[in-house]
Amino acid sequence: MLRLKPPIIIALSFFLVILVGGILLSLPLASAHGLPTNFLDACFTANSATCVTGLVTLDTGVHFSLFGLVVIMGLMQLGGLGYMTFSVFMVLVFRQKLFISQKLAIREALNIYSTKDVIMVMKRIFTIVFTIEGIGALILFLRWWPELGVKKGLLYAVFHAVSAFNNAGFALPAKFANLTPYATDLVINLTITSLIIIGGIGFMVIADILEHKRLSLHSKIVLLVTTLLIAIGTIVFFTLEHNNPNTLGHFTLHEKVLVSYFQAVTPRTAGFNTIDISLLFNPTLLITMFLMFVGASPGGTGGGIKTTTFALIIATIWATLRGDKNTILFNRRIPAETTRRAFAITFLSLTAVAIAIFILNNLETFGLMEIGFEVFSAFGTVGLSMGITPYLSSLGKMIIMLVMFIGRVGPLTLMMALAIEQREARAIPPKEGISIG
Repeated sequence: MLRLKPPIIIALSFFLVILVGGILLSLPLASAHGLPTNFLDACFTANSATCVTGLVTLDTGVHFSLFGLVVIMGLMQLGGLGYMTFSVFMVLVFRQKLFISQKLAIREALNIYSTKDVIMVMKRIFTIVFTIEGIGALILFLRWWPELGVKKGLLYAVFHAVSAFNNAGFALPAKFANLTPYATDLVINLTITSLIIIGGIGFMVIADILEHKRLSLHSKIVLLVTTLLIAIGTIVFFTLEHNNPNTLGHFTLHEKVLVSYFQAVTPRTAGFNTIDISLLFNPTLLITMFLMFVGASPGGTGGGIKTTTFALIIATIWATLRGDKNTILFNRRIPAETTRRAFAITFLSLTAVAIAIFILNNLETFGLMEIGFEVFSAFGTVGLSMGITPYLSSLGKMIIMLVMFIGRVGPLTLMMALAIEQREARAIPPKEGISIG
């Protein structure tokens, strides 16, 4: 496997983790009732956890036993960091040397600039991950301990800390309630959103913030776009929903701001919700779908086309309108190859989403808005739903599983994995212009 191209290694590693997770979750031991779980639903849960999405066909906190929940937590952690990350970590633990193919796979998976930085970055990543998750779990435990007791409070704290940092969106409250019982709880809201944001901005950005006084171009773009999207999302959500009696209408002013902030953060591939998504106005749903499509940042635990891709596309369009041949961000010229990849990722992503919506719209009985929202959520590995996930047909569930897989692995990475490698370099043909627009 290590002789394969990095994109193939990444795709295969996710697939193998999902398959093993599906088998484990289908066992009677993983069910709270001691009965085997339908294999398709078990694989759907494993796929959703590994792709850190959060869409569920089973009531997570009710259906699964402690063993099942531990498996789901493990899958979320593997999915957030990547199987190759863990495998290389084990190599380092046993003091083995890394093959160049392993370094290339990690560089591809985590968007590291150079293979020379792999070992150093790996050590930073695991220190950062377990420190932040531990702090988050401690805060949540202190909040849930008086309400749920020590044992259940600890389970809730660890599970939701892992789920939030890895932008997975799995929650334990019964009846698919997610975090709606805690819509106005300041501690839970701020802790969960902080974990989501930190996990979503990417490990390289976190390390950059902690260790350097001068941020790299990548970190500047990520932090700027993330801040703008959350701020704009909060304002738009509040403006559109503040009078909706089914969502924000019955809250006080500061509670409306808190809920709006939470729902602006969670579409950034996290998938938690503190209000019923199916009751949102259509314009709010469209804005949420846009935020889900953009997603998190490269090297983070989320999906979507990524914040840097979105920023690069906007900057390139602006440069074109100004008649500038170069794409400039923070007084730095972006290489043409990077710009091409950004547009390729966006086009392939929109194509995958459009095809999935078309198929599901002809296959399922739900409305176009419900199906479109489900597909955008699956691709962005978000996990928000208008409540249709458990009622999809078997084929519909498999399509959503595929969309989640594409969204987590990345459409461009998947296409590169499937592409046939050219064995001979082709001669460069002569240049000739065509009319466009």
